[in-house]
Amino acid sequence: MTTIKNDFLSETWKLPMIISQPEILFQLRQLILLFLFSFLFLSPADVRSQYFNPEDTFIENTGDAGFFALPASAVATSLLLKDYRGTWQFSKSFALNLAVTGAAKVLINKQRPLQGGDHAFPSGHTSVAFQSASFYHRRYGFVYSIPAYLVAGYTGWTRIHATRHDGWDVLAGAVVGIGSTWFFTTPREGEKMELSFSSSDEHYMLGFRYVF
Repeated sequence: MTTIKNDFLSETWKLPMIISQPEILFQLRQLILLFLFSFLFLSPADVRSQYFNPEDTFIENTGDAGFFALPASAVATSLLLKDYRGTWQFSKSFALNLAVTGAAKVLINKQRPLQGGDHAFPSGHTSVAFQSASFYHRRYGFVYSIPAYLVAGYTGWTRIHATRHDGWDVLAGAVVGIGSTWFFTTPREGEKMELSFSSSDEHYMLGFRYVF
């Protein structure tokens, strides 16, 4: 009986240790996210500028490339797949996004950080980028939207890096862009696309298959 009791007590003491490790990791992740949120959204622009280089035009130019490439690729994808309904839905979402973003810029007329100028809120680059990325998500599925979301997130970051916008401008742009997509775009019926990935010691292969 003594052995059983000791075993029970030992297992009881182990249980909090097993539970506490994921809790510690979760709390650490929360602290990191809180720090990033505070840095991007709550810290003054002159503080953020110490870590960013607004004169680095290469990063800003690559963000501009994402701004143009994402909507162009979304339209091209829908046309290549002969998804003309998707093309029309993207066009309506794109027009709505531009209208809402433009109206908000004029009505709110928020000043830009450090760079001067007005009409900062929301970020137009970010709204267009996320509207295009979320079109892939909504129309074709989340898996196909992952690269586009990465490019869209990078585009938004370049606007903060160039001190053209602060975090609130970028966040609002993403919300407007995604909301515009969900307003008009519907999932495509009859999934005919398949994305595959395989790897070996020396080679990696990404496959895409579409059934006509």
